[in-house]
Amino acid sequence: EKPDSQKGEGDKVTSAGQPYNSVTEVYHSVASSVVEITTEIVQTSMWGQYVSSGAGSGVIIEKSGIIVTNYHVIEGAKTVTVRLTDGSEYSASLVGYDKVGDLAVIKINAGDKSLTVASLGCSADLEVGEDVVALGNPLGSLGGTLTTGIISAKDRTIKVDGNEMVLLQTNAAINPGNSGGGLYNEKGELIGIVNAKTVDDAIDNIGYAIPSNVAKAIAEN
Repeated sequence: EKPDSQKGEGDKVTSAGQPYNSVTEVYHSVASSVVEITTEIVQTSMWGQYVSSGAGSGVIIEKSGIIVTNYHVIEGAKTVTVRLTDGSEYSASLVGYDKVGDLAVIKINAGDKSLTVASLGCSADLEVGEDVVALGNPLGSLGGTLTTGIISAKDRTIKVDGNEMVLLQTNAAINPGNSGGGLYNEKGELIGIVNAKTVDDAIDNIGYAIPSNVAKAIAEN
């Protein structure tokens, strides 16, 4: 910690008066680039049609309102609503998707609002053991939640809903609603899009993310 005489007026401190650590700095730099997504899906049963709701996360990748999320978050949705960290909500339109790659691009029209765009990192440069943070909307009601961990492994070949994918593995806590959220390195760069976890009573903290280099290529297409 800096002696009081060396602390500048612009230094950020926690409520306890301590300087922000690296995780806090990352959170404040990237939190507003992650959005909450809610959907309405019309489903049909033997008793007729009914509307169900879903939730997930997304990451803003262009100031024009372009957002990337998982395909399974918006699959079959009648309406898609995006909520920013300031509480404002917007209807989103579907730009395109890749079902096999589990990625979708949606767009909102936020008018003159200045949107925070994620800074893209290179997932190919990641090292096992590197610190990462995940940001998303677990349970569909806890938007802006941050969890911490490391890159547990690279290039994991995993089957997700029957599709074989090559993913990053992390031990950062991932829960329903985190899908489509961001995985960031300690520089605050987006290095993955969270999309899956291994679930079993005997398993803890085995989550997966689509590498940013893969997500970038799909989104550009």
